[in-house]
Amino acid sequence: MVERCFVPSSLREALEIRKEYGAHPLAGGSDLMVQYKAGLGITPDFPFPVMIITKLEELKGISRKEDGSIEIMALSTPSEIAACPFMPFHVKSAASRMGAIALRNSATIGGNIGNASPKGDLPQPLILLDALVVLTSADGERTVLLDDFIRGSKKTDLRDDEIITKIIIPPVEYTYAYYRKIGTRKANAISKLSLSALIKIDDGLVSDFRAASGAAGPKVIRSRESEEILKGHRIDEIEPLIPAFLESWNNAISPHAMPEYRRNTTKRMLEHFITEALAMPECEIID
Repeated sequence: MVERCFVPSSLREALEIRKEYGAHPLAGGSDLMVQYKAGLGITPDFPFPVMIITKLEELKGISRKEDGSIEIMALSTPSEIAACPFMPFHVKSAASRMGAIALRNSATIGGNIGNASPKGDLPQPLILLDALVVLTSADGERTVLLDDFIRGSKKTDLRDDEIITKIIIPPVEYTYAYYRKIGTRKANAISKLSLSALIKIDDGLVSDFRAASGAAGPKVIRSRESEEILKGHRIDEIEPLIPAFLESWNNAISPHAMPEYRRNTTKRMLEHFITEALAMPECEIID
């Protein structure tokens, strides 16, 4: 049962409906339809007005800008993201491993971010890359760092009159990249743990290092304090710093929900990435 349903034909109309009625945007519905299902074969019971936004052409498409940044409109599907030739490795990898083919063809990046599930596939690599989310209302728009937009499990900074309209990935350079998703099976699995990492080496100096872990707490974990331990050092100075880095990262992981499994597995993946990156100068992708 739906309290009230709207089907706007333009973004302007959708923003007015959102402002006046507080209707919740619905596109792929892969999260909301499950969250509010009333039973097998029964229409989901939404306790709020729903606004179906699949007709909004303004929210479709992926483009690369002159400055090298990438804009992903909110209705872009994981299949479209995975097929994009200029999509960053981490985001392409996460999109290509997201559920079954049918889900990758129907889910949207806006919905995956807006749902704010700790196990969501796309927020983790996007947070690694310092992605921004553009939030639009009838009165204007604002841009927020995605890591700040997602406040916790199912909690975001989205205001009652706003719609997620696009995600911006700033240009990021790296020498080596890593992505790994761990589930209960090889395909169509909900993430039990995921990790993205990158390292940039300039003339033997670690100029950038980042890591982000999903499904390890109420939101994606990215410890910038831990990253600073490795940045600014020459590669021959990194090995003695790894224990301190891993301990710092360990302290950033939520103590809830299978803490030892997530801590130990994450530490092993991070140590593997760092040591392999330093030992494989010709490799750009470590998986």
